[in-house]
Amino acid sequence: MKIADIKKNRINEFAITRNLKDFDKDTGNIYETVAIMSKRANQIAMEMKDEFHEQSMGFPVPSDSLEEIFENKEQIELARDYEQFPKPVLLSIYEFEKGETHYKHAE
Repeated sequence: MKIADIKKNRINEFAITRNLKDFDKDTGNIYETVAIMSKRANQIAMEMKDEFHEQSMGFPVPSDSLEEIFENKEQIELARDYEQFPKPVLLSIYEFEKGETHYKHAE
């Protein structure tokens, strides 16, 4: 799932109660499923972090002045947008349920 897709969907779609017994259908092992979703959540978190840093690099270097408060409105809005995104764990669970997570055994 791309970050742009996350911006379209909000947390209401992702934060639902799920049955844990459904998670081991594909892998046959709940622990393996949790490990897969955990690794994907870490990937999503890194993607979000990288994109946030990329977008925030365009802002000027902070200085101690009164003008800083007015110049940082865009930066504050950017941070608020990222705060409202669903957590990476919720996104990884959502992707796994939809069959969008690809994994393979290292054997």
